[in-house]
Amino acid sequence: MYEDDRARRRSFPSLGRKRSNSALSSPTTLTTPSEVKSAQYRDSRFQPLLETKGVFMDKSEDGITVESKTCYMALLTSEQTIPTESLFRDELFEETCRNAANRNEARVVRDILPLIVPPAEILAANGSAGLKCLVESINEGWSSSIPLTGIPRPQPDYSVGFRQKAFTNDQLTKLKPFVGDPLADDQSFFMATKYMYFPFLTCEVKCRLASSDLDVADCQNAHSMALAAQGIVKLFRNVGRENEVHRQIVSFSVSHDHHWVRIYGYYPVIDGKDIKYYRHPIHEFSFTAMDGKEKWTAYRFVKNIYDNWMPDHFKRICSAIDQLPNLDLEVQALSKSNGLSQDLGIQVELSEADSESLRMDKVTIPAPAKRRKEQSG
Repeated sequence: MYEDDRARRRSFPSLGRKRSNSALSSPTTLTTPSEVKSAQYRDSRFQPLLETKGVFMDKSEDGITVESKTCYMALLTSEQTIPTESLFRDELFEETCRNAANRNEARVVRDILPLIVPPAEILAANGSAGLKCLVESINEGWSSSIPLTGIPRPQPDYSVGFRQKAFTNDQLTKLKPFVGDPLADDQSFFMATKYMYFPFLTCEVKCRLASSDLDVADCQNAHSMALAAQGIVKLFRNVGRENEVHRQIVSFSVSHDHHWVRIYGYYPVIDGKDIKYYRHPIHEFSFTAMDGKEKWTAYRFVKNIYDNWMPDHFKRICSAIDQLPNLDLEVQALSKSNGLSQDLGIQVELSEADSESLRMDKVTIPAPAKRRKEQSG
């Protein structure tokens, strides 16, 4: 079980190789970065493709547990502090929304996103000490995440997970076989970016008036948060505790434009070796309706995720990590005792460019995660 979940060395396509005719490749007519990034998600075949990977943008037959429903309802209704000086204050709210209408995505990200999804690192810098364990990324590709086969990596407009310093040295040692070396382009089920472990929140922003644009954002979020939920399942499955996350919401997403907000939770359904991932609709609303009656609803919800849901989620993750075996230490000891520490290598597939430039049939990969199977054999 451990070997299938260990880190993998990322492969790079040849720069000189022609782009393959992928079923979801980006049309060459796309010009802006946001159009290119969202092209595959606009394809009508994307959602069925997700389903072939066990990811469903719908509720499962039995839905989430009562515990999860009670939890997210509390996140929606619990009070939170909100900014007193912002573009959403009463005298500026209508003008802010009007200025963002019919503008590009970058404008909506700049003016609206921080007031829908509060930035975790800024809250931490302003005194929320309990959020120091969090790290965020903005429009950054999840290059350290093992992708779903045939689907390019996610690149959320905003995402939040745990920073490396949130874990103890012992925990990082136990995680090492599963994360490899992110700085060496290893990929893991437990990583998003090189510095983000176990992401649990993403946000996608759109700017068009067409209602289908939020559907595209929903597809982007479902892709990202399915990978996040998969990482949690693999962690708990490796310590025999997968029942603890069965039908439990383990990640969240927010899709929004200058007018509408959609909030979802994601959860696994585990039936033996059969694992599927589903999406639960939490709330959908217009924050401009009724003179902005719900303009702070998403902000409060996300802040409650940080303050009230995240600490318990993090404790469960740490508890599971503590139960992982010291695989890295075990293999190092075995290699040393057999005098093989410098000699072991594995066969890897190289791209055409790699084969031509390196002119070699075998390479030795130092990352312990990639050597484990050969050594144990």
